[in-house]
Amino acid sequence: MKVKVVVHEAEEGGFWAEVPSISGCATQGDSFEELFKNLSEAIEGYLLVSTLVLESAQLVYTCRFFTDSNEIVDIQTCY
Repeated sequence: MKVKVVVHEAEEGGFWAEVPSISGCATQGDSFEELFKNLSEAIEGYLLVSTLVLESAQLVYTCRFFTDSNEIVDIQTCY
């Protein structure tokens, strides 16, 4: 997976970076190595939480069918 990262020099020294495609995803580090380690953890954490939220959300679809005698039959499916 490729993610665009914007790296900035911090005024107090070191670096900070943001991931424009992930709102609020930013981190800092005293060196490039620390910055990229922290970025990996921040992105991984975001993806993990997003996945857990999607897995816990139960989507319910209701399909309505009409029989030949115009009887309405609802079938509910959960995903």
